[in-house]
Amino acid sequence: MDEIKRPKVGVGVIIKKNGQMLMGKRKNAHGDGTWAPPGGHLEWCESPEECAVRETLEEAGIKIKNVQPWFYTNDIFENGAKHYATLFVIADYDTGEPQVMEPDKCEGWDWFDWHDLPKPLFLTIENLLKTGHNPFE
Repeated sequence: MDEIKRPKVGVGVIIKKNGQMLMGKRKNAHGDGTWAPPGGHLEWCESPEECAVRETLEEAGIKIKNVQPWFYTNDIFENGAKHYATLFVIADYDTGEPQVMEPDKCEGWDWFDWHDLPKPLFLTIENLLKTGHNPFE
């Protein structure tokens, strides 16, 4: 019998600091070479807000605060090879300096203006931009 395919749930974290957001350059995963905010898979019995705090610390070594649910995107990668519902949250930077905590998954972190994001962008962010929603408004 064929396995039933279901989308996975991802969380994307829009971290705001001084009018900019944190983005990292992905490597060794789908979206290799693209820029994306911190984030990852929602774990069993975890809220999107808890996931955002955990993933941000695991990936970038910083703490965030004021985490709020925001928007979602429906992301179908590589001709249907992967399908995610991405739950975006907005958070404020709290403490720490962004650093590469997972060198096998990220080349580096930097802060960018919402209207001047680096290219190429990860599909989830491309889809988010198409909605016209702006985390800084």
